[in-house]
Amino acid sequence: MASEGFGDLVKAVVDVEKEIMAVGGELHADEEVVLTEQTGSKRENTWGINIYPKKPKNERIEFDSMVNLKPHFGNKSRDVENDETKDKIRKIVNKLLIE
Repeated sequence: MASEGFGDLVKAVVDVEKEIMAVGGELHADEEVVLTEQTGSKRENTWGINIYPKKPKNERIEFDSMVNLKPHFGNKSRDVENDETKDKIRKIVNKLLIE
C-alpha cells in the first residue's frame, strides 16, 4: 500500500475510543470523514498518523497530521501531545496491522 501511495508511508486515522482505523487515503482528513460518517467516530477521538511499514516496530508511527490540531480538545499542534493517547494509538495500530 505504501509503495502505491507515498512511497514509504501510509496515512491512517485512528479512533482511540472504538479502536478502529481508516488507512490509505490521500489525506488524513479524508480518512477522518470516513470514520465519522461511516462509523460515528467523534472528532475528539480521531488522530492522524503516518505508518512506515518497513521501519522497526518502535519507529513505524509518526504522529503528524493537520487533523490533530484540536485546540478545543487541548491539542494545539500537528503532533499528538498526550502520551496516554499516543500509547493507545500504538496499541491499536499494533493490534490491527498485519505484518
